[in-house]
Amino acid sequence: MATAGKNLSFYDKENLPDARNLRIGLVVSEWNYEITEALYEGALSALLDCEINQDNILRYNVPGSFELPFGCKKMISENELDAIVAIGSVIQGETKHFDFVCNATAQGIMDVNLQSDTPVIFCVLTDNTWQQAKDRSGGKHGNKGAEAAIAAIKMATL
Repeated sequence: MATAGKNLSFYDKENLPDARNLRIGLVVSEWNYEITEALYEGALSALLDCEINQDNILRYNVPGSFELPFGCKKMISENELDAIVAIGSVIQGETKHFDFVCNATAQGIMDVNLQSDTPVIFCVLTDNTWQQAKDRSGGKHGNKGAEAAIAAIKMATL
């Protein structure tokens, strides 16, 4: 595995664009709450660290990852935002449901990206095990929520 033993969530704040006036949306899946809440906390922490005013960070909750594209589309239609981070977690089970949800979620988020001028960052963990999800939501591989927040800043200022 390419990320074995590596924390990839480091960012150099000094080399990021000025984010102080950005408005960022976070759409968070409630499914696998422990994981998605940790990803949300990582994203929020990174945005605040980059001096985005907390009043300029908006959160919507949706039931699961499959609902993230609609939540992002709705957030775009109701708010003036510079970028959105779609946060979810799908963990492999015993059926093909995992494949359908992961594919539909990724395609839906890409579709929202192409249909609007607001970048939507894909922060959906698609792990084989609960431990892998924990490792990527604040564990030994860092926090993918923080990484997605940095991507949102970069895309918002593109």
